[in-house]
Amino acid sequence: MGSKTRIAKDIIPLLTKDRGSNQYFVDLFCGGCNVIDKIEGNRIANDINPYLIAFARALSEGWLPPPNIDEVMFNDIKNNLDKYEARLVGYVGFQLTYGAKWFDSYRRDSVGTRNYSLEAYNNVRKQAPKLRGIEFFNLNYYDVPIPPKSIIYCDPPYQNTTKYKGNEGLDYERFWTWCRSRALEGHKVFISEYYAPLDFECIWSRSICSSLDSNTGAKKGVERLFACRG
Repeated sequence: MGSKTRIAKDIIPLLTKDRGSNQYFVDLFCGGCNVIDKIEGNRIANDINPYLIAFARALSEGWLPPPNIDEVMFNDIKNNLDKYEARLVGYVGFQLTYGAKWFDSYRRDSVGTRNYSLEAYNNVRKQAPKLRGIEFFNLNYYDVPIPPKSIIYCDPPYQNTTKYKGNEGLDYERFWTWCRSRALEGHKVFISEYYAPLDFECIWSRSICSSLDSNTGAKKGVERLFACRG
């Protein structure tokens, strides 16, 4: 949910403008790593979901999931998480679940002609080499060790949008305060959101079709990238 695949090419030049040769890029809510996998150099990726990080780290180390996982296996993993390796649970829970809604239902089309399992496998197989060298963490965003004067990119669960595992308890007021503090320390801080406090500058926006709204069904939303000035 909330994948940045569609807008990565638009926001990455803004995120990395004037980046130093050894400067760290820190993705604190990395999700499917669809931004950080397109950036080179020193990189840190973090997410609060341990299964997602286990899956991403395993991909970066050369592991690949089975190319075909049917609905029977999907449901067995869903009902017996401790029986399976965390990396496989993470893969199935996000990549093979409809809408990436953490084991909500097995992903399929209405007529059953598409092999989503094989498609997901091919996608992560292509992505895996791009994840090599990333330092992965499974922490709260405020606990991640961040090197001095890093570029910090935050793609938190958007406020007032569909809830999913991992975003039920985000304290947004604390988050915005934390961003301000990091900017004052000399970091470059960027945030993807629909809205931000008035002291955050919107440096990019684009209208896209999204299903993250808390109301039922897709809607037209305005993706925005905000910068926090120290």
